[in-house]
Amino acid sequence: MPKPGRNDPCPCGSGRKTKRCCRQQSGPSQDDLARAHVADLARQAAPALAGLPDRALDHLWEQLVDVPAVDYSLLVTLPKLIDPDLQRLREAIEHDDPDWGWNALTAVHDQIDTPTQRARLADAIVALRDQHRLNHRQAAYALLDLSTKSTRFVAGSLLEAVAVSVGVSRTPGGLHIAA
Repeated sequence: MPKPGRNDPCPCGSGRKTKRCCRQQSGPSQDDLARAHVADLARQAAPALAGLPDRALDHLWEQLVDVPAVDYSLLVTLPKLIDPDLQRLREAIEHDDPDWGWNALTAVHDQIDTPTQRARLADAIVALRDQHRLNHRQAAYALLDLSTKSTRFVAGSLLEAVAVSVGVSRTPGGLHIAA
């Protein structure tokens, strides 16, 4: 059966034209917009890394997982419902058992690593850079990481968010949250 044309009545029965109703999606998706936003921020930040020697880039890469501890805004938003993978990750972090939590980390990471989450983190990085709470090179490297398929920054953010939520790590403001 052919799809309705733009000016045909919408099949949902509203009486409105398809182009103005529920089945018509126009323009890019939210995920596409988020990806484009992060890519644009990374493109603008890239000159801060130009000409750096490999040793300096390696140092920035090593520091990347620690950057989320700078500010609460750099922590991923954890799911409201705690599924078994998130619970296993929480317990692994609480008991400092990285081997036990690796599969859980991967599973939770796959759930929370979305283009929208990356765009929110990228905006937080830019805000902290502009407030001089994050240096330009660290911010640029983090933005580049977020704009690629790399999972290093998001994983560091996830680990820090879970550590704060179970009370193992203090918030960047120095508060210790009771689990």
